[in-house]
Amino acid sequence: MRASRLLSLLLLLQTRGRMTARDLADELEVSVRTVYRDVESLSAAGVPVYADRGPDGGYRLLEGYRTRLTGLTTGEAESLFLSGMPGPASQLGLGDVVAAAELKLMAALPPDLRTRAARIRERFHLDAPGWFRAPDHVPHLQAVADAVWNQQRIRVLYRRWARPQQVERVLEPIGVVLKAGTWYLIARAHRPDDPDAAPAATGTPPETTPDEAPPPDAAPRTYRVSKILTLQPLPQRFERPPGFDLAAYWDAYATRFEADSYRDQATVRLSPTGLERAPMLLPPVMARALHDNAEPPDRTGWTPVTLPVESLRHAHVEFLKLGADVEVLAPPQLRAMMTATARALADRYLP
Repeated sequence: MRASRLLSLLLLLQTRGRMTARDLADELEVSVRTVYRDVESLSAAGVPVYADRGPDGGYRLLEGYRTRLTGLTTGEAESLFLSGMPGPASQLGLGDVVAAAELKLMAALPPDLRTRAARIRERFHLDAPGWFRAPDHVPHLQAVADAVWNQQRIRVLYRRWARPQQVERVLEPIGVVLKAGTWYLIARAHRPDDPDAAPAATGTPPETTPDEAPPPDAAPRTYRVSKILTLQPLPQRFERPPGFDLAAYWDAYATRFEADSYRDQATVRLSPTGLERAPMLLPPVMARALHDNAEPPDRTGWTPVTLPVESLRHAHVEFLKLGADVEVLAPPQLRAMMTATARALADRYLP
């Protein structure tokens, strides 16, 4: 355990440069006193670790010193190849870089780990997009990724649902997210005629952009990259929001977006067959609620359940997938829509 911690400390200093004892303790989840002892042990082993005094001081390695020891366990070496995404990496313009990095990693691994890691590529494959849908056309994805990496503002023409459908915005790109084969850009927005304006507020679907003058304390927004019609890099650079956590932002955004999208409810009855087929045919939000909200079957064997729905129109389409294995009980408007469809089908097919 201590040997692993010593290696972690060495690699932290090698990759991050100067670090204080408190920073190292926080990263390694140990006490500052333990860090002092570990640094002494590394020095005794011949590792050139130096302490810089003063308010900006800390521990650092001798300039130019690097260890070739990676300390990868078998599982860690395998997981690196399992996490590779050649398709998305190519879309970002990093396909060659990823391939070169994997070759270098393979060359650095001991023979036994190299053999095990190579099996991952042979036996596991990640296909990010969902079934039965064409991938998004994202001609500006690489330019977006460059702007994110270089903290460079961009001017975009963006297509949204609201009118006017095409709007121009100056964006500060903070990160990109790949969700079920669809690329999203996380960015702060500005009016194109006021590049120093405050960023716009959050809480809108991926296809929308801000309309009104943004408030001064606003947060990033989410944009669908395929909706960017034109993109122009701007010379201005920007500072990222302090402490911004892309993964935490996306988790909160996805949760909020689902909750905002499925605000209505419908009460239905499902036959045993409908109950079995519904998780495969209904959207994930409705399928999860089916598992959580289902009541005991009634005396006919049908299961009552209240489900969240995006709208009556969407619910109508979703429940039609279940055919005669679902009965809508409420709201009355949705039941009337299902009744009208059933009568129209009967008129169409019955002699």
